Amino acid sequence: MMLNPPYPELDDLLHMMGEAGRHLADIETSEGAAGNISVYMRWPVEPRTHFPIAGEIDLPQPVPELAGATFLVRRSGRRLREIIDDPTANIACVVVNEGGQTGKLYISVHRRFEHVTSEFNSHLAVHYDQMHTTGTNFHAVIHAQPVHLTYLSHIPRYQDEQYFNTHLLRWQPETIINLPEGIGFILFRIPSSPELMASNVECL
Repeated sequence: MMLNPPYPELDDLLHMMGEAGRHLADIETSEGAAGNISVYMRWPVEPRTHFPIAGEIDLPQPVPELAGATFLVRRSGRRLREIIDDPTANIACVVVNEGGQTGKLYISVHRRFEHVTSEFNSHLAVHYDQMHTTGTNFHAVIHAQPVHLTYLSHIPRYQDEQYFNTHLLRWQPETIINLPEGIGFILFRIPSSPELMASNVECL
């Protein structure tokens, strides 16, 4: 779905990210520093009003079609519940450079981190894939760890998508309203690895 003007302001997006992070913590799906959130925007954004310190980073994969796109990304090691209290201290802004090999990293003087999340490769790849699939100019990715679903994923019979979704929808029929295509399953992959990135893209 394409978002039409007037586009959300950075303050609004940072607040919504904070609300989402707090909600995930409230329902116990982000134990400790687990969980991530990122937002993709494809309209002109001026990050320096919130993130005045700029530097260059190599992107996890080339994304030439996303040149000029802006991402708001949770930083490494921070907790989702902390975003709402001080968004710019816990979020970084990345603008993709021409050619899509590198990006400009914008951070706040109040930052409490050195790097963006180690899962940025998966987030970037999913945003990129969804942009190609839907043509959207606005997209969010949330990575959470619901305790009971995570536990079920360790039981062999629930590693079959059909079996898993059939039982889940019998227990919670209303789940189909929010997740009409069900929940996908991928085998364990090392966190932040290229294999996990590729599996996330394929499954989503």
